[in-house]
Amino acid sequence: MTRKVKLEDLYKDKRTLEVQAGRFKSLLSSFSDIFRPAEAAFFSSPGRIELGGNHTDHNNGCILASAIDIDTIAIAARNDLNIINLVSRNLDQTYSVNLAETQPKAEERGTASGLIRGIAARFLQKGHQIGGFDCILESNIGIGSGLSSSASVEVLAGMILNDFYNSSFIPPVEIAKYGQYSENNYFGKPCGLMDQLAISTGGIIFVDFMDKDNPKVEKLDFNFSDYGFEAVIVNTGSTHADLTDDYASVPHEMKAVARYFGKEFCRFIKRKDIVNNMAELRKTLGDRAVLRALHFLEENERVKREAEALKKGDPDGFFLLAGQSGNSSSKWLQNVYSSKDVRQQGLSIALELTEHYLRDNSSRGACRVHGGGFAGTILTFLESSLLSGYLELMNKIFGQDSALKVRVRAFGACGVLV
Repeated sequence: MTRKVKLEDLYKDKRTLEVQAGRFKSLLSSFSDIFRPAEAAFFSSPGRIELGGNHTDHNNGCILASAIDIDTIAIAARNDLNIINLVSRNLDQTYSVNLAETQPKAEERGTASGLIRGIAARFLQKGHQIGGFDCILESNIGIGSGLSSSASVEVLAGMILNDFYNSSFIPPVEIAKYGQYSENNYFGKPCGLMDQLAISTGGIIFVDFMDKDNPKVEKLDFNFSDYGFEAVIVNTGSTHADLTDDYASVPHEMKAVARYFGKEFCRFIKRKDIVNNMAELRKTLGDRAVLRALHFLEENERVKREAEALKKGDPDGFFLLAGQSGNSSSKWLQNVYSSKDVRQQGLSIALELTEHYLRDNSSRGACRVHGGGFAGTILTFLESSLLSGYLELMNKIFGQDSALKVRVRAFGACGVLV
């Protein structure tokens, strides 16, 4: 059966335990009002943060990520209709997906229906069972927050199907793969596998995508709060520019450098190859592509050292490397703002203010761009005693609740005993 976790074990912060319990009780009340009385179960699927490996996964590199204590929760019960009925309390919408139809639908791209249909389709393709269920979900992972709201829903849906119809036989890594498939082919977002792996596995994970179809996943036993540090996600807001081309340019340019050497991905070339052919590469592909490939090669080695630092219980060693990662993203990867909208550089503003805050307060810690970049979020680590001042500063600049404290969550997507 699906891993079942007690409420008090899932939400370690006793000050918020009552609030979390209230979320589940509210779901139960709504479920009784909307759906027929049934034996229902509770579920939780976390968000995630990227700790290391900025833009490395799409070139078969390594990443470091963590599940966090911000989550999507649900109550669900089986039905015999072969239809998945999902009510989203956040969006105030109801989605009904007839499982007799498993082909992608153009009108469902970018919707929860697309995510659910894609997950169910992948289950069938892999020889697993599917069936209907009624579900109400609520998420405190904001859409566009950089914490993987869509991946959290995908993994949640996969976990419910796994629990209700497959005796929880399917391992978390496979559920993650099904989520990525759904997001790529039904939701319409060309994401990698990092988000789903972190959410399905839980805790901090180091992932090596050398074999992208069978990534190596290692779970690390580390929590920043145990060492007196906090992690903060700062949402600097969006840009008016369409960032699709900006995001796509990163893997495209990295792969162009790899192809110059007859390889598919930068994982299979070396720095000396680039340096020895620098003049021709600059002429043929341009300087930015060269710099992005150099970023990949150094970042991919750096994330391995970050993982080793956490294994050794060395937060300061990790922070040093995380700061170097942020510096490389800013200078060489060049994903802290869009060249199409140079007036808006919220990430750069947040990073500058954060570096000064840490330095002015003699705080151990680090900051770096978080996720895809060009707009959105940064990730900051700082001493717990400085948290309130930092939150106040960031909220003053970027708006109330733009800065959010997050903590490592040991459990991936799971059932919840309330």
